[in-house]
Amino acid sequence: MTITKPTVMRNINYNFKRALLTGILLGSISILAYIIIVIVTTPQLLASFAIKAAFSINPLIIYGTAVGVGVNTFISSYSKGLGCRVDKKRKGILGISSGSMALSAFFSFFSLVPLGCCGSWLLVLSYLPAIFGSALSVSLIQYSKPLSYIGLIIVLGFAGISAFKLRSELKNQQRQQQKWIDEQNIDNSTKERPALE
Repeated sequence: MTITKPTVMRNINYNFKRALLTGILLGSISILAYIIIVIVTTPQLLASFAIKAAFSINPLIIYGTAVGVGVNTFISSYSKGLGCRVDKKRKGILGISSGSMALSAFFSFFSLVPLGCCGSWLLVLSYLPAIFGSALSVSLIQYSKPLSYIGLIIVLGFAGISAFKLRSELKNQQRQQQKWIDEQNIDNSTKERPALE
């Protein structure tokens, strides 16, 4: 008698590949979006110079954001494909993670202004005193790099938490899968016994 594998077992490789591809795709799109914003907000410089400056000043932010986006997307997509969602009770936290990612990228643009890149952000900077007050505005500009790193650490931290939860969920599914296989083996052995007699 042939034992049919449960749906989770049949689809695990497909789900993994699809989730990995989605994560890589969205991580790459985040790098592309960052580059496009740098080019668009730097009309007075050659695009090649602006891109080179961005990658020389903010490589950790650019690649770290891509990794954060990719990992979070992979985990979310993979867990959904397995029929479990590691983020089902953590919508607020995932919102914080996405917000931290956006703030991290936003602050990182300010560090490019002294190089002549992202000159359009000077317009944004000019509105900061009216919105936040002069002291806070100066602090935001002065500490833009550390703030962008803090945002990135938060993003990667939440990615790590999600990865840990997914690992726990996979172990739980493996236990259930093994239990199902054991039950099938017991059923088969009880059915075959009368034939042997």
